[in-house]
Amino acid sequence: MKLTLDRRSLLRNSALLAASSLLPRLSSAQQGSARSASAAPIRLGIASYTFRKFDTAHLIDFMHQLKTPYLNLKEMHLPMSPADTVAARAAALRAAGFQLTAAGNITFAKDDDDAMRVPFEYLKAAGIPIMVCAPTHAELPRLEKFARQYDIKIAIHNHGPEDKNFPSPLDVLAAVKNMDARMGCCIDVGHCMRAGTNVVEAIHQAGPRLFDLHMKDLADGSKKESQVAVGDGVMPVRDIFRALAAIKYPGNVDLEYEIFPDDPMPGVIKSFAYMRGVLAGMGYTSA
Repeated sequence: MKLTLDRRSLLRNSALLAASSLLPRLSSAQQGSARSASAAPIRLGIASYTFRKFDTAHLIDFMHQLKTPYLNLKEMHLPMSPADTVAARAAALRAAGFQLTAAGNITFAKDDDDAMRVPFEYLKAAGIPIMVCAPTHAELPRLEKFARQYDIKIAIHNHGPEDKNFPSPLDVLAAVKNMDARMGCCIDVGHCMRAGTNVVEAIHQAGPRLFDLHMKDLADGSKKESQVAVGDGVMPVRDIFRALAAIKYPGNVDLEYEIFPDDPMPGVIKSFAYMRGVLAGMGYTSA
């Protein structure tokens, strides 16, 4: 879906971007190279669901404004079909300067080989190494089989108290503890907090099975509807970053800003400015 930004939104975004320009800039080498980016202990990216009301052209522009190359793709920005277009679309995103770090959240139409093979073929064609997904417990054995076959990491996303399968990342860890090392979790910190799980402790418990992290903030840690820009709520962002550094987390911190979908950039920019400020305060020069 393509939206036209109104004048007020453009002016507000321009003012926020002027402020954010004072923050550290990523070099062109960092933007184009996973190797140089690995020097940063925490990499800040975007879950493209943040921009779900916007087309891929807008997504590309927003990413460039945010000065981050790390992109966790939702299907509306890299369609799963037609299957023969996936590789070319992914190549176009890489040519625009992005590192495609993960795809999802993905659910499975059926617990059978034909249905489950489709998203694995999609990630294989796109060259994306991590599938963020929301399976049922019954689907885990088949999911493990395909993870091995395709050598793709499975980051099971927790969805809070409403989730009948995996409300907390601790539920994910309990389910996969004896499974292939490719089976792990994507910790959504907001849903984790709402489930009554200490986010920092969950990160330490996940250790090498933590493949992705979705960042958000809540004004009230028990209420989904209380989401705010990162830094305006109760999320212990600094402690989360310290925990990620302590476990030598190799993945990304992907902002998933779910509010104000028609005009997300003010909150997204504010969130990035806050997170970069936290990292600067921890002695890191860029993220």
